[in-house]
Amino acid sequence: MKAVAIRTFGAPEGLAVIDLPVPAPEAGQVLIATEAAGVGGVDAVIRRGTLAGHGFPEGYVPGAEVAGTVTAVGPGVDPAWTGRRVWGFTGGVTGGGYAEYAVAAAEELVALPEGLSAVDAVGLGNSGMTAHFALRRARFTPGETVLIRGAAGSIGIPAVQLAARGGAAAVAVTTSSAERGERLRRLGATHVLDRSGEGGQDAPDEYDVIIDVVAGEAMPAFLGRLAADGRMVAVGVVGGPPPADLGAALMATFRKSPTLAAFSADTVPPADRQAVRNEQFAAAARGTFQTVVHEVLPLDEAVTAHRKLDTGEVFGRIALTP
Repeated sequence: MKAVAIRTFGAPEGLAVIDLPVPAPEAGQVLIATEAAGVGGVDAVIRRGTLAGHGFPEGYVPGAEVAGTVTAVGPGVDPAWTGRRVWGFTGGVTGGGYAEYAVAAAEELVALPEGLSAVDAVGLGNSGMTAHFALRRARFTPGETVLIRGAAGSIGIPAVQLAARGGAAAVAVTTSSAERGERLRRLGATHVLDRSGEGGQDAPDEYDVIIDVVAGEAMPAFLGRLAADGRMVAVGVVGGPPPADLGAALMATFRKSPTLAAFSADTVPPADRQAVRNEQFAAAARGTFQTVVHEVLPLDEAVTAHRKLDTGEVFGRIALTP
């Protein structure tokens, strides 16, 4: 089968199309004929080598989620999954989504509802679920003000919708252009800020909740935007790791009792992840929850997809199709 692997860490050009044997599903796994694979910010972080010491070596096939048809099941898996169109999680250290076939754990499968395409499924599957639990980790309640940093990405877009639906008093977003800001307003944003957190007519000075997908050198400045008893939850490092003095920035606001937390969906029980995905997929199929796919590219153009990620031009998610 055709797959895309990280030949060398660094620039997108380090990705290469290779031939690999079709994997065989092991116990508790299924084999999926890929119709669409999601391209996310974590894929770029892995490709750059940021996580090289954490089980992501050169030769790794990226891609944390695919949608397609189950063609085989491993021992212990209900054979009724065979032939069904599903979304499947292929992330973790195994990876493998950027390929014509991928294995996924049966406990991470979601049957695709009628009316939801494979492309839309990978635009929502991991990102919508992560946004849901990030807001829960932040203990968000109706009437609070929310700032979503990096709102035009695949996690930020569902976070905007969820915060607005959840009764936020304000949903401020950081993004790179007025055009993106208007698109985010249509999804529920009430205030549009630039990447530094400035601008936005009548925007709050402080926020009860900040969801940060970016991190990077500017993270301490956003930590300073928390209101008393405010909570910041970091769900990504697409802008690179925060500076070493982040702890000092936290202590500088000591008298406001701020909370800084990191969140990974890995700590959420699989059954809870699946319940949220099922709910969000059903809402997307009904048209009551919006998926945003920036572009669909063939698998051979994974380098192009990652170039777009690196330049920050992606609004939503890119999907690759074999």
